[in-house]
Amino acid sequence: MDFEGVKSYIITKLSKELKPTLYYHDISHTLDVLHSAERIARYESVSQTEEILLKTAAVFHDSGMLRTYTGHEEAACDIARETLPRFNYNKEQIDHICNMILTTKLPQSASEKLEMIICDADLDYLGRDDFFMISHRLKLEWNLHKINITTLKEWYELQVKFLEGHSYFTKSAIETRNEGKQKNLIQIKNLICHKEK
Repeated sequence: MDFEGVKSYIITKLSKELKPTLYYHDISHTLDVLHSAERIARYESVSQTEEILLKTAAVFHDSGMLRTYTGHEEAACDIARETLPRFNYNKEQIDHICNMILTTKLPQSASEKLEMIICDADLDYLGRDDFFMISHRLKLEWNLHKINITTLKEWYELQVKFLEGHSYFTKSAIETRNEGKQKNLIQIKNLICHKEK
């Protein structure tokens, strides 16, 4: 598996071809998920081969945005299946990568270790200090794509519902991100209460 070759290929393609209105699903999100996946993988003690599969899934997981907004996970699998054989990935490896990509679709449905890692990496920001900045990029993207145009109050209420319904899968994400996620949730609730006064 030539991960460095395929990473260079897909990162270049995403950088050049993603729509400029993708303020959340942009190249920085893909790189963020890759770095988060690498960090979690170190904590979760994955093998070298598993890490390559995981990192490949991370760089491809939102590549479907090149073709469609809705159903982009399935489109990402199509792109992975078209691309990866040229970089010495076999069918079994590609199937595993596609399974990981599909588990990032909300609501997440991870059932094995690598799926759990990529799901946690995809939503790593929920427990970080940059949560609000990233969250507002998603709101802007949704508005531009007419996915769910909301007021700020409605957006915060949606975020409360999402954060309360979300659970990290891996021990390392629970230990490193849960506390931050709870702090972000409290801040949102305080903002909603403040707006209602």
